[in-house]
Amino acid sequence: MNTETSHAGDLLVRIGGVVFLVGALATLVTVAPLFLGTEPFPAPAYFVCMLMGVGFATAAAGLVRSAASQRREARSALNPPS
Repeated sequence: MNTETSHAGDLLVRIGGVVFLVGALATLVTVAPLFLGTEPFPAPAYFVCMLMGVGFATAAAGLVRSAASQRREARSALNPPS
């Protein structure tokens, strides 16, 4: 059981990780025929490989959002409103 609280960008990081893994798997599948000497996949299959970049960018956005949220929380703890 996780006792840690969820931060603002945690969901984006998880979604980005899953999308990245889908893109990585697609990359392995589309590159394998090139090494095995079989017929390569059609061009649309290679577009699925671009999900690696999309997933990486999504996870990075989640990390930035989480860091900004934690920074705001730390600032408000140091400077309580008067």
